[in-house]
This record gives sequence, C-alpha cells and structure tokens, in this order.
Amino acid sequence: LIVIGVLKVVTVMYSTYFFWRNKGVPYLPNSLSSFITSWKLFFGRLSFADHFKFLYDYFPNAKYVGMMDFGTPVVLLRDPELIKDVTVKDFEHFMDHRSFVDEDLEPLFGKNVFALRGDRWKEMRNTLSPSFTASKMKLMFDLISKCSEDFVNYLVDHPEICHEIEIKGVFRRYTTDVIATAAFGISVNSMKDRENEFYMRGVETTKFFGGFLSLVKMIFMRVFPKLSKWMDLTFFPSATAKFFKTVVAETIKVREEQNIVRPDMIHLLMQARDKKSASTHQMTLEDIVSQAFIFFLAGFDTASTLMCFVVHELAVNKDIQDRLRQEVQKYFAEGNGKISYDSLSQMSYMDMVISEALRKYPPSIFIDRLCTKRYELPPSQPGGKNVIVEPNNMLLLSVYGLHRDPQYFPNPDKFDPERFSEENKDNIVPYSYLPFGHGPRKCIGNRFALMETKILIAHLLQKFTLKTTEKTVEPVVFNTKEFSLQPVGGFWVSLEK
Repeated sequence: LIVIGVLKVVTVMYSTYFFWRNKGVPYLPNSLSSFITSWKLFFGRLSFADHFKFLYDYFPNAKYVGMMDFGTPVVLLRDPELIKDVTVKDFEHFMDHRSFVDEDLEPLFGKNVFALRGDRWKEMRNTLSPSFTASKMKLMFDLISKCSEDFVNYLVDHPEICHEIEIKGVFRRYTTDVIATAAFGISVNSMKDRENEFYMRGVETTKFFGGFLSLVKMIFMRVFPKLSKWMDLTFFPSATAKFFKTVVAETIKVREEQNIVRPDMIHLLMQARDKKSASTHQMTLEDIVSQAFIFFLAGFDTASTLMCFVVHELAVNKDIQDRLRQEVQKYFAEGNGKISYDSLSQMSYMDMVISEALRKYPPSIFIDRLCTKRYELPPSQPGGKNVIVEPNNMLLLSVYGLHRDPQYFPNPDKFDPERFSEENKDNIVPYSYLPFGHGPRKCIGNRFALMETKILIAHLLQKFTLKTTEKTVEPVVFNTKEFSLQPVGGFWVSLEK
C-alpha cells in the first residue's frame, strides 16, 4: 500500500508538471515547499484555510493557477473578472458542482439542491426559490424571533452558565430550534430538552466534517466511487437518514390529513410533488427528505458558526459592540421592546458587522464549479497562451484567499465593519467578496441565515454585554482537523447582564 501510495503521488506530480507546463500555466505543486504544504494539510498540520491561502498567494500576478486533483485538472481562479465570467456571464459552461457522492448510495445528501446537476438542479432550484423570497422571510420572522427570545431568556434565567460559556454548543441549540420550526413545523426547545433527537442528530451528523479519518473516507469515496458503492460506504449513519425520513413523512402525513398549510420548504416541496410536470423525474419522498436535510445541516452548523464569529469579534472589539448595541436599542425602543422584520432590515450597522464577519470568516473556504461545456480562458499571465478547459475539468474559487487579499481588503486581518459602510462599500472590487457565492448557484438560503443571525445578535445585545475570558483565543487560530473555519479551543465569551 505504501508503494502504491508513493507511485500515485509521483504520477500526480509528473502529470501536473507536464500538463500545465505545456499549456504555459503556473502550476502547483511546482516545488518541494508546495508539495510539503499539501502533505501538512493531509496529516492535520495545516488548516484548510491556510492551505488555500498558500495556493492563492503562491503566484500573486497570475489570473489563475493549475493543479491536479487525483489526476483531474483543476484551475484555481484568482481574478475577480474571470470569477464573474464563470459564475454569471458564462454560467452555462459551469453549471454544476463536482459530485463526490453517489446519490443512489447516499440519497440523503446526493439528491439535495447543492449536489444535483443540470436540468434536475434547475427544477429543484425553481421549486425551492419561493421559500426564500423577502415575503417568505417576513412570514417566518415571528417564528424565528420567538426561538431567539426563548433562547436568550433562558440564558438570562441561568446566569451560572453565562460567566464563561462556549457559545458554539449553545448556538447550535438555537439553530436547531429555528430549523425545526421553520422547515419542519415542529416546536423544539433545545436549551430545556437538552437531548432532543433533532439536536443529537445534528451533532452526530456534523462529526463527519472533522477529523483525519473523515478526510480519508471522503477522499476514498471520491477516488474509488464504485468500490465505495460495493462496500456500502456512506457519509452519514443510517439512523440519521431514517430519522429525517420518518420526520418528513410524518409531517407530510399530518399536513395532508389536517389540511395544514405553512409558508415553508416542506409545503413547497409537497406542491411540487403533486404538480403534473413534463419532467422525466417526479418528486419523491427521498427528494423532499434530502432538501430538508441539507437545509437542517446548513442551518445547524454553518449559521451557528457565523453567529459565533460575530459574537467573538464583538467581545474583542468593545467599541464596535457599543455602537451596534446603540443601534439595536434604538429599534427596540421604537418597537416598545420588540423588533420587527422591517426594523431589523433597517439596522445598517448590523449589516456592516455581519458583512465584515462573513469577509473575515467566510462560510466556505472555496467554491467549486465543474466544466460542462468546453471553455476558453484568457492567458493566466502576460505573454501566455489561452487555455482550453474541457468538460469534467474543475474550477476552484478561493473565497478565503480573496477575502484576505490586501489588494482588495487592506489590512485584511483587522475586523473593520467600515469596509461595508455606504461611503466605502462601492470601493469593494466586484466579485472579490463571495460569502455565499455568485450567480444562479449562489447559496439559496443566505437570506434565512442572515435573518436568524441578526435576530439572535439583536436579542443578545439587548440583554447582555459580551466580554472575553481567559479562554478566549485572539487572534483566532484555525483548527487543522476541521474542514470549515473553526478556532482552536472553541468560542469562549462571558455574557454579563
């Protein structure tokens, strides 16, 4: 196995060297240092964020860089204009994400709107889009606000846990409650019912996204899909798939029997299932379960992580926290102790703070696009040649690299909401800021994630002062065993009334 592994590595380096050199494209790994960096990532000595920042920074004057992903040519885009072309202008050439799971083997993940391709993706996107319009967000506002109020009031009533609190764990409980009510129509209070199955399944599911063995498993499933299928390898425990399938099936049954209509994702998917369509693929229960699951997974972990980084930066930067609290208190006073969807939408400094948190700590370190139609890229560097991207070649957009590039965001390690003020935001180079992606494949749930985050931050600042503790790590050091941005030691703050 060791010999096979070494031969594989040598083959990849050899093919990379000649494939990209012959095209006149700067390529990685092109040196011992870049090769060592890749192995540091694999063995957990370097975080994913730092690895992609290294790749992004290696050729600072190139529009893009060539790499190989287990023998598959990959182009890492660095130029915002090219990113605009790929994600918007010439989107029909790059409609899909690369699939790393067989939908028959893992329908819980493989059938969701993120993983689907081509016409099936278009159909599902069109089906789900009405769930996330501004009008639908307004209808869901009261449900989410109630979850936020209950959550913050629990903290107020239990000061013993607020002196020094690891907020990732408790924010996950809040996002569990939000997703349960907004997507499934089920009322859950995860602070009181601490081992409710929604929360426990979320914790169990996200274990996949951390650890060396998880990385090895993911790579194995990508490199050997047929063998993985033969071995019945899956990302998520079968009990998790069974739980979500049961919850969705029972929710649908109750709604049909009692003629319950709620303005949520499940209702729209039920309508799509019942509608006669010219499509060859008719909506099934598995399709509905898969959409509900990815919505839960994104809301449970990704949204809670954003909330944590916002609270961390507010605790570290007292002046920013004080200014945001003044804005929040103004709207609470105008609403007689309540905030509305409209008042939340008017909190301009809140928008600036959240936008800066998304810049400094983007939910996705990189974004991928799979070439579906032959495409010609301009030269990567002056004097170079145009490069043909063939179908099934992959493009990567280094979101973290762009967001930490001083060319686009001066002093990028500083948390500075003023970048997004009315006076300054027009200075941001278009397509250098990609917290949710761009174009038709942009994250469909971004409005929902922003709303649940803003509501929570508003209620927290109304009741508490956020402070650092001895366990707070600043500056943040990223955990090398996590795929997403997670700090070493967790998110520790003090909540003082």
